Amino acid sequence: MIEQRFPEGPPCEVAELLSGMDRLGVGDERIRDFLTTFSRRLLDPELARAHPELGSLGFFLRPAEVGRALGSLADLRFPRGLVFHLPPANVDTVFVYALALSALAGNANVVRLSERAGPAAHAVLDALNAALGDADPAVARTQKVVSYPRDDDATAVLSQACDLRVIWGGDQAVTEIRRHPLQPWARDLTFPDRSSFAALSIPAWLAADSGTRRTAVAGLVADAYWFDQAACSAPRTIFWVGPEHGDVKTAFESLLAETVADQGWKMDAAMAVEKRVRSYGQAADGSATALRFLGGAVATLDLVGPGAMPRHWLGAGTFAHAHVPSLEALVPVIGRRDQTMSAFGFTREELTGFARQVGGRGIDRIVPFGSALTFAQVWDGYDLLAEFTRQTTITV
Repeated sequence: MIEQRFPEGPPCEVAELLSGMDRLGVGDERIRDFLTTFSRRLLDPELARAHPELGSLGFFLRPAEVGRALGSLADLRFPRGLVFHLPPANVDTVFVYALALSALAGNANVVRLSERAGPAAHAVLDALNAALGDADPAVARTQKVVSYPRDDDATAVLSQACDLRVIWGGDQAVTEIRRHPLQPWARDLTFPDRSSFAALSIPAWLAADSGTRRTAVAGLVADAYWFDQAACSAPRTIFWVGPEHGDVKTAFESLLAETVADQGWKMDAAMAVEKRVRSYGQAADGSATALRFLGGAVATLDLVGPGAMPRHWLGAGTFAHAHVPSLEALVPVIGRRDQTMSAFGFTREELTGFARQVGGRGIDRIVPFGSALTFAQVWDGYDLLAEFTRQTTITV
């Protein structure tokens, strides 16, 4: 039996859940109207104060943004059919972005939400169900969010029924889900383990005024702390790019610790211990030369070089540092696991040149400080609306 979270309902069998589900049309007005109502609820000031990340989600689903996304699709695009989503437990809102885009593409959707999902996910479910009151019945009939324990039978049935399976999570989770076969015409869209970093231009930082520096650090803090630095796009290493300059890093770290304290971020004792254990582990394996703990919420470590960039989670609020003379020096370090580069102080031409040098071997996104967690239609190098549709071509 599976628990029906949206629309809310009694536990049911998978076959009952799937009965009556059919595809809609790309940009179906009934879905657009529902998402407009839903986005307004997410932008409610009280909810936004309790869960700031939901404000970004509400903005993403505004009618203007939805219209712009749909306008990017080529003509003769049609739904894939049934899309089965398996989102991660550590980022509470990512399932809604994927669900919304897939629904806009006209698909029927089943989302398996982890039973470990946090408070923000529960707030999203409340808003979804509240918005359903004014929606056309087609929404409830075609869009489902469910929860069930680790149940291979339910996953197998849903995998067999779907036309597209969207898997978010660690490499192991992707591999385990792939044990369940799909129909020959179906396919997987996977978002496995990724890691991200920040790059900061030393000359630009030195030339910036105090207000610009504070804004940049506030953005970096938001990128790192919203999801305990566990989101794939959250920066974990900071590369200092350009000629070395005295104690610029020390002043940066002081501003970082001050900003974290001002914003009220705190770590419990277990997380503080976790950070120390993992940070000392970096030193023990020879990849870090110095460690600093700036209160319980911030830890920093100096790497022996850019190649020692850790691609695993070190605990919330842990930042590795390395120096490189230029962006070009980072090119050999980049690998397929690297997803987002948060950048400060570089021109568009510099960043474009760097991306061309990397040549697609890694880095799918380059964004300013403060935008690492901002979801977009193109994610991990995939245009999701295009992935959620099929295109018909006509030759005469």
